[in-house]
Amino acid sequence: MSTENSHKIKLLKLMELFRTETDEEHPMTASQICETLAKRGIPVDRRTLTRDIRTLNDFGYEIMDTMVSHEKAYYLEDRSFSIPEIKVLIDAVQAASFITEQKTAELVEKIAALGGGNRAELLKRNMVRFNTRKHSNESIYYNVDSLEAAIRDLKMASFLYYDLNEHGEKVYRKGGHRYRVEPIALVFHEDNYYLICYSARHTDTSTYRVDRMTGVEIDDSPISETARTMKGQISEYTEQVFKMYHGEKTELTLSFAEHLIGVVYDKFGEGTRMTRNEDNTVTAAVTVQISPTFWGWLFQFGGDMKIVSPESAIREYRETVKLLAESLDTDLRE
Repeated sequence: MSTENSHKIKLLKLMELFRTETDEEHPMTASQICETLAKRGIPVDRRTLTRDIRTLNDFGYEIMDTMVSHEKAYYLEDRSFSIPEIKVLIDAVQAASFITEQKTAELVEKIAALGGGNRAELLKRNMVRFNTRKHSNESIYYNVDSLEAAIRDLKMASFLYYDLNEHGEKVYRKGGHRYRVEPIALVFHEDNYYLICYSARHTDTSTYRVDRMTGVEIDDSPISETARTMKGQISEYTEQVFKMYHGEKTELTLSFAEHLIGVVYDKFGEGTRMTRNEDNTVTAAVTVQISPTFWGWLFQFGGDMKIVSPESAIREYRETVKLLAESLDTDLRE
């Protein structure tokens, strides 16, 4: 190996050492650096080490020095991610139900390593494992890769789609026949990954959970002009699909107790305009899609939230409550 190549390798190994094993709280002395590199087959002495560190600094790497006892020590100051940023990324991976246990462990290991070896150990040691509802579909990464390629290349995609029965076994929809769709976007929502598609048959969007797919394939056929147009309006469709799910889009005025202000902001956004009433309740105008999901969300607040207008929504609300009461009465009589 030429002297020039040998020097380049030494610089790479030196930078790798700084990145993985040093930080402000864990500097390495010159003798420790020389000893560690020697064990890895990279001979270096203290005189050339100083020159090599100067070279790294000249190329923009922030190798800082400090005194440890009576010897100069070095560490890498610049990090692409801070500890809080890495912590947020790790927690996001743990919170995502669609990421399997195995992939969660792999991703956490990789993300923690962004902070260097010492910080990685600290992050993993202080990590709280809080999501025990992980899914088991290990092919989800391949699904995401294929679907993202289809979206990028404006191609149709196909897949098998399944539910789980009471034994946790796959039950394929459509009798095991493939779904053929026009993919618009992949969206992460409430711990799961979803594919939003345009449905020419229903002239509307449809949504599928990526962890419930198998055998994802890219179709050579291009998506329609309508689907291409919808790609540019994905924020609007995401709002409709995930705020209250499918149903008739309706402008509502809600009245609710003061302690539910945060709940309404969480559901409809912090830009929601609110008015405080004389009785200390609060009124807000919101847009929802009337559906069982919306009624379920509303029912949980009991008398602390009600619909003020329109009258048609009030009537539908009362009818839904009546049907639920009748169903409960029937169950009690039986």
